Amino acid sequence: MEIKRSAEELEDNHVMQISGSNGIVHNMEFMSQAYLRNQYSSEIDIHEEFVSPYPHEDAPLPIFLKFEDVEYKVRNIQASLKTMVSKVVTHTNSDPDGYKHILKGITGSTGPGEILALMGPSGSGKTTLLKIMGGRLTDNVKGKLTYNDIPYSPSVKRRIGFVTQDDVLLPQLTVEETLAFAAFLRLPSNMSKEQKYAKVEMIVKELGLERCRHTRVGGGFVKGISGGERKRTSIAYEILVDPSLLLLDEPTSGLDSTSATKLLHILQGVAKAGRTVITTIHQPSSRMFHMFDKLLLISEGHPAYYGKAREAMEYFSSLRILPEIAMNPAEFLLDLATGQVSDISLPEELLATKTTQPDSENVIVKYLQLRYKTDLEPKEKEENHRNRKAPEHLQIAIQVKKDWTLSWWDQFMIIFRRTFRERRRDYFDMLRLVQSLGVAVVLGLLWWKSKTDTEAHLRDQVGLMFYICIFWTSSSLFGAVYVFPFEKIYLVKERKADMYRLSVYYVCSTLCDMVAHVLYPTFFMIIVYFMAGFSRTVPCFVFTVLTILLIAITSQGAGEFLGASVLSIKRAGMIASLVLMMFLLTGGYYVQHIPKFMQWLKYLSFMHYGFRLLLKVQYSADQVFDCASKGGCRTLQSSSSFDTVNLNGGLEELWVLLGMAFGYRLCTYFCLRKKISICHL
Repeated sequence: MEIKRSAEELEDNHVMQISGSNGIVHNMEFMSQAYLRNQYSSEIDIHEEFVSPYPHEDAPLPIFLKFEDVEYKVRNIQASLKTMVSKVVTHTNSDPDGYKHILKGITGSTGPGEILALMGPSGSGKTTLLKIMGGRLTDNVKGKLTYNDIPYSPSVKRRIGFVTQDDVLLPQLTVEETLAFAAFLRLPSNMSKEQKYAKVEMIVKELGLERCRHTRVGGGFVKGISGGERKRTSIAYEILVDPSLLLLDEPTSGLDSTSATKLLHILQGVAKAGRTVITTIHQPSSRMFHMFDKLLLISEGHPAYYGKAREAMEYFSSLRILPEIAMNPAEFLLDLATGQVSDISLPEELLATKTTQPDSENVIVKYLQLRYKTDLEPKEKEENHRNRKAPEHLQIAIQVKKDWTLSWWDQFMIIFRRTFRERRRDYFDMLRLVQSLGVAVVLGLLWWKSKTDTEAHLRDQVGLMFYICIFWTSSSLFGAVYVFPFEKIYLVKERKADMYRLSVYYVCSTLCDMVAHVLYPTFFMIIVYFMAGFSRTVPCFVFTVLTILLIAITSQGAGEFLGASVLSIKRAGMIASLVLMMFLLTGGYYVQHIPKFMQWLKYLSFMHYGFRLLLKVQYSADQVFDCASKGGCRTLQSSSSFDTVNLNGGLEELWVLLGMAFGYRLCTYFCLRKKISICHL
């Protein structure tokens, strides 16, 4: 059914329906018909109306992407050092900015129903351009990039699906679980569970994932589905929520020709449903090459060709550059982009340079770049950038920022289930259980029925309590320090897509991990406590276990903070080792009388407070011991083991540990927020 309304009517009604990637309903029901007409048209027709080929489905908001004179540079440390040396030695300024230029004036456009292929040799800047289009790179970018003639803004973010070259999927979840959790998080709350499951079922069938739906995704050291199935799962993960703009980085990488062609057929169907599809491709087969609507050939950061893919050979023929043998068009274009012209005929002006100049490859590349600037770029700018503007209703719709599809609590319930299901194999690992119970039994046997009747026996039991502190501090610290460095790529990907609130992810992560940090210490203490002969009263037992749990939870918070502050596996482990060593030395057992100028260290050590609280819970100041000595009975407070510890009280240590447990987690959240915002995949 065709619907026609004027811009005035749209403004008066304020009720237009545009279904976006998260299913939020906006004011619009218009779509361009550009992609239903000649799919090889070089112009972007944005004034026609659209009749959806799927009348029962909400069509995604059409996005017409234009990029003009896009440049990108990164700081080149080597170049900066050379420039500094050059300035000192010769007082010249050969590279004043110290940057390496990756993209150098890229221009083009594409719209719904089209597949734009970014092609070029490795290192030419394809992935960089794709990230800029997806809003993943914003610093040091010059040029004009618009979506329906509107610059990039947070409102565009949730309308973009980005499939990275390396499939970023949680390895322990099955294919169906991966898609189901994505559906529950990103599809609108007005859809029922049955409707969301039906959407997942439809995507699974469309992408041919039925056979592996109950298989773990895998990756790294986890066995899982094949590379082609993982790639299709990544695409399903993004198209599940109907993105208006789908970006794919080397989607055929690692696939055989048949699987790659099948994948491209899927992308054609995605585009025909009203989406704009842009993909980088290295060297497609002839069949795949002719499936692209538009092609952008990049050479050393410069454009060498932009236009219809099927007209690429005709364009180079007009320049009298032709293959001398039967050749895959993609192979021919890549050879030109690198200046490798064996088996390629050249015009006379280039033949001379090929035989006379040693750097003939650079000359050929520069020639192609120059011809693009004079022949193709002016036409593209004039036709698609100057004379064609997106309708006003599309410009308005693209600026409508979508609210979260779910409340904080609903997101929490979904992420908590997903996190627990992903990590449960680590929580209930048999090796981990054997380690905890085995150490507990060994300690119980070494301190079997220990007593406090003499100074030596008391010192032995205090040593056991400090070792328990060491064991659970190190276990919890190193169990938490690697969590965020390992999950960084998943977190960055999902946060870039605004999949959930960061606070939801962090609360779920720390609460799920507490399962292990509570379960294993409890079993450990039940064994050690009674074997080692600690005080046989219910309050002492309960408070001792609770103190150990508080130490473990505080250590977990410290580990999370250290991991989040660097987000590097290697550096996180090194920093955690140094911090743990410092906390051990200032814990109050090895050195009780610390010099005044170093005493500030012990106040940073949660082990110092945890050990003191453990002693206060287990021992009483007026409890007597050493009655068989010549001097008679003494109180425990008079023992040299408690010279620096007042066995009365304990609330101070309790509140400090609780404050540290909360403070570490608060710092972790802000560190994550800052680090993730500047990280790129």
